[in-house]
Amino acid sequence: MRQEHVEPKDRSAVRSLLRLWPYVKPVRARLFGAALVAVVASCLGLVIPLVLKWIVDGPVADADPGGVWLGALYLLLLGIAEAVLFGVRRWMVARPLAGVEASMRADLYRHLQRLPVAFHDRWPSGQLLSRGTTDLMMIRMFLAFPLTFLLVNTTTILAGFVVLLFQEWTLGLVLLAPVIPLVIICSAFETKYAKVARRAQDQVGDLTTVVEESVLGIRIIKGFGRHRSQSDAFRALAGKLRTTELGKARLLAWIWTLITTLPEIAIGAALVFGTIEVADGGLSAGTLVAFLSTALALRWPVESIGFLLAMSQEAATATERYFEVMDAAEEEDTGRTAAPADPGAGGMVFEGVRFRYPDAEEGSAPVLDRIDLHVRPGETMALVGATGSGKTTLTSLVPRLYEATAGRITLDGEDITAMPRARLRELVSVAFEEPTLFSASVGENVLMGAEGAGEEELLRALSVAQADFVHELPHGTDTEVGEQGLSLSGGQRQRLALARAVVGRPRFLVLDDPLSALDVHTEALVEAALRQVLAETTAVVVAHRPSTVMLADRVALLSGGRVSAVGTHQELLRTNAEYAWLMSGAADGPGPSGGERDEPVPESGAEALPGTDLTEPLGAKAPAEEGSTR
Repeated sequence: MRQEHVEPKDRSAVRSLLRLWPYVKPVRARLFGAALVAVVASCLGLVIPLVLKWIVDGPVADADPGGVWLGALYLLLLGIAEAVLFGVRRWMVARPLAGVEASMRADLYRHLQRLPVAFHDRWPSGQLLSRGTTDLMMIRMFLAFPLTFLLVNTTTILAGFVVLLFQEWTLGLVLLAPVIPLVIICSAFETKYAKVARRAQDQVGDLTTVVEESVLGIRIIKGFGRHRSQSDAFRALAGKLRTTELGKARLLAWIWTLITTLPEIAIGAALVFGTIEVADGGLSAGTLVAFLSTALALRWPVESIGFLLAMSQEAATATERYFEVMDAAEEEDTGRTAAPADPGAGGMVFEGVRFRYPDAEEGSAPVLDRIDLHVRPGETMALVGATGSGKTTLTSLVPRLYEATAGRITLDGEDITAMPRARLRELVSVAFEEPTLFSASVGENVLMGAEGAGEEELLRALSVAQADFVHELPHGTDTEVGEQGLSLSGGQRQRLALARAVVGRPRFLVLDDPLSALDVHTEALVEAALRQVLAETTAVVVAHRPSTVMLADRVALLSGGRVSAVGTHQELLRTNAEYAWLMSGAADGPGPSGGERDEPVPESGAEALPGTDLTEPLGAKAPAEEGSTR
């Protein structure tokens, strides 16, 4: 999903850049010291014209070779001092600014971990990557160079013009003539360049997204022979970025031309007027040489304004993009005010739960609507339903990956919104249908499910998940699985994900179709071992196959975002046509919501027994005692 680009609003680049102060504050002494050193070094350059004036009006006029050599020595020493001071400035800022960049990157990564899943659903990963790499590099470069030299060059220009006016005020006024046009030009340039810079950086994010998706999906691209279409998509985005960068280059060329031309014209005019004054005897040759040398020394500070402003605008845009992410609200540790815990409501209880995705259109139907369900302590509840009925969404609400729009969920009588998230996620363990492994060892991937677990727990979890294949890997549980775990088969990845879910012996277990990628024989072995785990926990299992359903004590049928029936597997087979149809395999169609069956779809619960309470069906197992096992 590509993020919709937002044109930059009217904003102050200075105001944006001031947001960097909390990061810069710890190293402010080094930065201010480096700026002071750079100002001294730059001002030393203004002393050189004064030495030239002394040489011309003194030793040269008096035909004194010794004085000329002495003046040359002074110029050499000034040049060496200037070079050394600029070297010191760079040394002073290199380490602290690398630390600023590292600190900002660490804060961004930490913040991303704490943002809700809904945020990550909306934001392309490439946009986040570009903010953590390219944008932060631009900010570091701004702090290292433009920030210092905007101050240094401004100070140098002001000091230089004071020197010029003291040397010959009439010629100084000639050089001051371009100032007002340059201010107007720079203001117009800033406004235009800000828009182009933002567009370019957003397009870099889009390009990063395409590259990342292509690398992660390389098997799909090769399997379907789509490398040409992917290349075309990449080429199109790269072409847009190239066009934008060329637009930036045109703006820079335009500002550079004007900033260079206007001062050169003023210097030329001052040279003509000064030569006339020297010829008339109103000005000494040494003064004219010093004046022109000072004017030429100011060329670089003036001409550099264009690209310093450009780099500052890019840094301001990068800062805006960085804080767009940092300003996003993190997951709150506690939610709305929760009702007091109900000691009698053990297990996992859903009370009037509704859920609509945050970015859903106004007035759209909720994904889940008035879910009422009670999973008794020590019980395993299977969730069954057609595709799109809301099973996975319901399981995502338990560990608060998403927040319920209305209603509440309690674990052993305690509202999950009143729990610190760290405690909630210690109580609840999750295995997703799409297993995700990290570029780490097998053991590290499994032990991620329980902080502080050791070798014994690891081996037990691998045994439960029938993942003993890891012992045959080159380095056993220390074998690196590679990015996304793609060096393993789908079934192997799913077994490791299941092992990760059970390694910590959680009180509540949420399994989203955890056996879908297993063969029949492995599935039977995993189910046999999993029964022992389920006997010690309260569990919800999303199931699509009868073999998985048989792990559960009861089954909840979801239809259209609601619980339409609850009962044992056999009860629902007898009393609910929709459930029986789902369990039959539906070989001739995709399901009740697919719209491709020729015969009428059975209504949910059409054959239910009269007077039956669907949340407590006839024949259901009596509630187990608190903390007991089956």
